Formats: sequence, structure tokens, C-alpha cells
Amino acid sequence: MQKIVMIGAGAMGCLFAARLARAGRDVTLVDVDPARRAAITADGISLRDTSGDYHVPVRAAQAQEVIGPVDLVILFTKAMHSAAAIQSVVHLAQGGAAALTLQNGLGNAEAIAQVFPADRVLMGVTDWPADFIPPQRVAVHGSGHVWLGSFQAAGADLAHQAIAALNDAGMQADYDADIHAAIWEKAAFNAALNALSTILGVPVGGLDTEAGRRLALAVAEESIAVAAAHGITMDRARLHAKIDFALAHHKGHKPSMLQDRLAGRPTEIDAINGEIVRAAQQAGLQAPITAALADLVRMGEA
Repeated sequence: MQKIVMIGAGAMGCLFAARLARAGRDVTLVDVDPARRAAITADGISLRDTSGDYHVPVRAAQAQEVIGPVDLVILFTKAMHSAAAIQSVVHLAQGGAAALTLQNGLGNAEAIAQVFPADRVLMGVTDWPADFIPPQRVAVHGSGHVWLGSFQAAGADLAHQAIAALNDAGMQADYDADIHAAIWEKAAFNAALNALSTILGVPVGGLDTEAGRRLALAVAEESIAVAAAHGITMDRARLHAKIDFALAHHKGHKPSMLQDRLAGRPTEIDAINGEIVRAAQQAGLQAPITAALADLVRMGEA
């Protein structure tokens, strides 16, 4: 996959666009903010990671300006904008492109499958810890990983092609045959740590207390039960280990939800905690701690 379109020029979009472009891919970054597009066009993306500081030239455009065919569309908008964002590139679906979501929350792949053929929809999760400094700077705190699979079994070959492109860019991607469970695990992880970080106004390290761990693990347990009721088996040990690792090694990282709160933007709370609570209600269950954290975040919304 050589020609790639990235939708959403936030922390993750800029990080992945810069890494892929630096690895020789033809990358176009789509964003609705004209000032951000202008900054990227003029100065490229400024990226700081463990290898140092560098600038990467990347093309920036509006969705309607992108001309196909392209090989891969990667959706990195906020979850509440998924449907509108993927509809904006419907003309690329007609050219045979695959579409990948690595977004937070639940339901993003389903939104893409309303526009792209379901057998060309890819889905995954990433734990790369990156902070965004407007208009086009990204600071990466440590390393991360990508787990990727296909929305339908027929898309497995496309998933492996996308993984090869990401690994060329140093993004440490692996295939996950049970990607639906991985997405639920990521949602549970974010429901615990992102919500708590946003409510308290502290980076991840500020949650590394007895009370913080107790609340985070309680949200994890509620999520495991809800997922099981929907036929999805989450790996409890892996989820707990991810929470422990983040608390120990990503202490200075501000989750995207906290970054949104500090910038006065709406958060993705409804696509994360809200979706878990909705799924619990569908299954006749309750997730009271997850729901309480959701309401506390909502109370702080602008």
C-alpha cells in the first residue's frame, strides 16, 4: 500500500502520517481546519519521538480535493465525527480503497461499513502515546503498538498489507484474528484511564494511587462482563497488564480526552464509556461505575 489518505490531523493522524511519509509512502492528510492545513502545507509535521526531532513534509487537503485511486484510507477523527468524515471520501470507496479505523471507542468500523464495502473495512487499536501541540506538532512519549484485523474474514489479506506498510514506518503492527475483543479491551482501557484523567485534570501518572487503580480496575471488570454478554471474550490479564503498564510508563501522557477538555473541545465520552453503558443496558446489565465516570465527564463539557 503506497498511496495513503489520513483523515484527521490530530495527534494520532499527524503521528501516523509523518511516520508513513518518512518511510516513503505517498500520504495526504485530510482535515476540516483550514489553518491546520495551511500550517502543514507550509511547514510539514513537526514530530518529537525517541529518535529525536524532525520535520516531515506531508500534503494537506480537503476531502473533496483528494483524487483516487488510493490504496488505504485511515480514519483518525474523533468518534463522533466518524460518519461524516467517512462520507466525505465516498468517492475513494468507489476506487477500490481499503479503509482502516484505529480510533477510540466502539462502532467506528460499523460507520465505515456504511460507505465502504464491508470486506474492505479494517479495524484495530493502537496504544502509541502522543500529545498534540497545535497546529501541527506531535510529541511521542515512549513507544507503542498497533493490533489490526479485518471487519470481515474476507479482508484478512488487506489487513496484512496494511500491517506491512505500518511496520515499514516503525509502528510495530501485528495481526489480531480476534480484533473485536482487542477493540473492546481498548475501549475498557480508555473508559477507565481517560475518563479518570479528564475528571481529575491530571496526566496518567496522577492516577497511580490505590484509589485510582481501584476505580480503573472496577471499570475494566464491568466492561469484561458487558463484552461477555455480547459474545466477546476479553483477556482479563492482558487488560489489567495494559493498565499497569500505562500507569508505570506513561506517567506524563495526557490522554486525548484530557487534551480535548483542556482545549475546550467536546470529548469522546459517549463513544467510549457511553457505548459500554449502552451495551450493558442492551444485555440487561448495569455498569454503574462506568456510567458515573461518563456523567462526571459530561458535567464538565462546554
